[in-house]
Amino acid sequence: MLTAIIRYLSGYLLIRIEGYSPERFLNLCRHHRIYLWNLRPCGHAYEMNISVRGFRRLKPILRKTRTRIYIKERRGFPFFLHKYRKRKIFFAGILFCMVSIYILSLFVWNIHIEGNRARTDEVLLEFLEKKGIVHGMPKSKVDCEKIVRDIRKEYDDIIWVSAYVKGTRLMVKVKENTDRSVAGGKEEDAKEPPVDIAADKDGIVLSMITRKGVPAVHEGDEIKKGDILVSGTVEVKNDAGETVGYQYQEADAEIIVRTEYHYEDIMQVSYQEKEWTGKKKYRFWLETEDSIYTIGSSKNSFQNFSKETSQKRFCLGEHFWLPFSFGMETVREYKPKAKKYTQKECQELLTVKFRKFCEDLEKKGVQILENNVKIYSEGTHTAARGTLILAEPIGEKQAAAKQKIPETAPDKEQEGN
Repeated sequence: MLTAIIRYLSGYLLIRIEGYSPERFLNLCRHHRIYLWNLRPCGHAYEMNISVRGFRRLKPILRKTRTRIYIKERRGFPFFLHKYRKRKIFFAGILFCMVSIYILSLFVWNIHIEGNRARTDEVLLEFLEKKGIVHGMPKSKVDCEKIVRDIRKEYDDIIWVSAYVKGTRLMVKVKENTDRSVAGGKEEDAKEPPVDIAADKDGIVLSMITRKGVPAVHEGDEIKKGDILVSGTVEVKNDAGETVGYQYQEADAEIIVRTEYHYEDIMQVSYQEKEWTGKKKYRFWLETEDSIYTIGSSKNSFQNFSKETSQKRFCLGEHFWLPFSFGMETVREYKPKAKKYTQKECQELLTVKFRKFCEDLEKKGVQILENNVKIYSEGTHTAARGTLILAEPIGEKQAAAKQKIPETAPDKEQEGN
């Protein structure tokens, strides 16, 4: 690879050798240490590459071997410059692009935040902006150690912060403490409140596997939406069976319930098809951090049209984000054409949509026990409706209130003392 770059920068030639004894020519080149490469036969001649310096040493060898030489191509950077030597604007543009890329690489164009769950990126970006850390600032003014100190000082639940500059991106990685406790308080008060599992649908419990918590219902029970299925409050009892306290936890269970779902999908028999006329109109824009520059207009004389918009922000490499983006809007004219589905087409379309609905249910872990959906033709429209009997996992978590510890009666022996 390095040899090829050196050859390109110094320039080389593609030559063709013809004559009485081309093999002797090759032997003399080897004897005089004139380097040739990519040698290949072409009938009674040979083609090869040779450096410009080696080409200048061929004159006595050509005379001695009575061979003729033809230059087929001139390759390399020196010949490229010579070919376009009069196109000054072209080289000025290349120089301008190189300088622009270098200048843009001196700034931060993207602030990337990872590991935050308790608060959004916008909240942390707003805090950094108050500290003077914004998009478009010079990389030389980014103090990563100060960013780490400010974030840890502002947010007590963030236990670890890392900040560094990579390319034109400022990478900020945080780690939050998800198991916080109240300092200075009792252990009972420091714990999170209990979390119950409540029913989010009506149905009949088919199976139930409780991992944490106390089950409030059993298999075969009929439940209503809002009923507590598993409680996160666990009673602590003494030897006499009396409740002396509570333990709180987040309930966890797998509950399968038999539910009933009413399915309905209606489609009109008549519809309009878009017949494209081929007429189009374009609008382009360049968007920077503060401004938008447009070419063209979105106004048109089309009576019926559709718009397609695309926007892209360019990135050189993985972390070198450019401070602008390009967008294009395409407006296409069409003529609406009235059409009607046949009864068979309606049935096929509704069947495909129903199968897709059933596949989505299966992906969510829902099992279809009974399928009573049928297709009905009703004049101007066709409908698929009916009832599905499902076996699906249900349950939504909700916070519960802590229970007061009941006051127990004093022991008789203690009363006698």
